[in-house]
Amino acid sequence: METVLSRMAAARRVMARTFRVRIVPVFIALMWLNLRLAVSVFTALDPLFFPRLRRTQVKAPIVLVGQPRSGTTFLQRFLCDQGYGAGLEVWRMLYASLTIQFFLKPILPILEIVAPTRWHKTKAHDTSLTSVETDDAGVLLRNFDGFFLYAFFLAFDDQDHLQGFIPEHRDTSERDFAWLNEIWRRSLVAHGSDTVIAKVFSLSIRLPQFLRRHPDARILYMARDPRSTIPSGMSLVTGVLENAFGFWKLPPEVKRRWFQRLYHGLVELHTRFAADWEDGRIDKSRVFVVRYDRMMSDFERLMDEMNQFLGVVPTEAQRKAIAEQGEKQRSYHSEHAYNLAKFELDEDAIRRDCARFYEVFLPPLESAAQPSPAQA
Repeated sequence: METVLSRMAAARRVMARTFRVRIVPVFIALMWLNLRLAVSVFTALDPLFFPRLRRTQVKAPIVLVGQPRSGTTFLQRFLCDQGYGAGLEVWRMLYASLTIQFFLKPILPILEIVAPTRWHKTKAHDTSLTSVETDDAGVLLRNFDGFFLYAFFLAFDDQDHLQGFIPEHRDTSERDFAWLNEIWRRSLVAHGSDTVIAKVFSLSIRLPQFLRRHPDARILYMARDPRSTIPSGMSLVTGVLENAFGFWKLPPEVKRRWFQRLYHGLVELHTRFAADWEDGRIDKSRVFVVRYDRMMSDFERLMDEMNQFLGVVPTEAQRKAIAEQGEKQRSYHSEHAYNLAKFELDEDAIRRDCARFYEVFLPPLESAAQPSPAQA
C-alpha cells in the first residue's frame, strides 16, 4: 500500500472480485489521475492569481476529532453557520485549486447531478458537493489513501490491510498534514476567514503528531457511546455501498469478513485515543471533550464552556442561536435505530473491546459535568 498505484490496483481488484465491476474503475482511475495532475499544476499557480494566499497561514485551527457518527458533522456545521470560522466543502476538496474553483463555481449545480455524493444521501447523513464535510475526504481525494479507502474498499480484499493505516506500521502524517495545510489556507482565502474549522476523524489515532505540527490548535473531541457510533458508522458505509453496488446482495461470508474488519478498525479509533490520552501523549490543555449526551441535553452550558476554551466571546446573535439550538436538541428524537445483529455485533463485546474508552470519556454523566483537566 506504499504507492498510489498499488492502492489503486488493490481497489480495482476488490471492485472486480467483490462487486463484479471491471471496466468503470479504469475510467475512474484515469479521471482521478488527470484531476490530480490538474490540481497540482493550478495549485502551483494559485499565488499568482490570489496574492492573499502568500500571506495566509493556518493559525489556531479549531479541529473536531471523534468517531464517525459522534456528532462531529452537526457541531462543525453549527460552528461554521454561526461565524466561528470556515469549514471545507466537498467540492473545494475535490477541486483544491482556487483557480479551478473560480471557473467551476458557476456550474456547480450541473456537477452536483453527476457527483458521487448522490450515493451518500441518507436520512442519517445528507451531503452534497457544497456541504461542509470531513477533511479526511480531502486526503482520500488527493492521495487515494486513508481510513475511508479501507472502509469502502480495501477491507473487502483477501488480505487485511488495516495495519497499513495504523501509524506504528505506516505513518503518513507528514504527507497528510502538509496537504491539509494547503487546502485549509485556500479555504481561508475563499471564505475570507481567519479561522479553520476542520473535522478530521483520523486524528483519533495520530493526534500527538498533529499537535506537534500545530501546537496552537484547539481540539474538540467528540465522545459518544460506541454502542451507538459503531453500528451507526457501519450503517452509513453500507448505505453508500448499497446505493452504489448492492452491498446486501453480497455472499454472507464476504459481508461477515467485512463486518469484522470494519468493526476492529472502528474499535481502534476509540481505544487508541483513550490510550494516548491516559498515557500522556496528548496535551490535555489543548483538548475540550464534548460528550454527545451533554450536547443533546445541556447544549447551552456546554457551549459556554466550549467558548471559554476557544477564547471566544459570543455575540448576541450567537447566544440566541445557541439557545434556540439547545431547545431543539432537548426535543430531538432520532428516527434511526440500529440493529446490532444486522452487522453481527454484540453489545457486551463492544463494552469489553472499548472498555478503556468508556472509563476515560464516558463516566456517569453527573461526574462528567465537573470540569476535566482540559476544561478546568
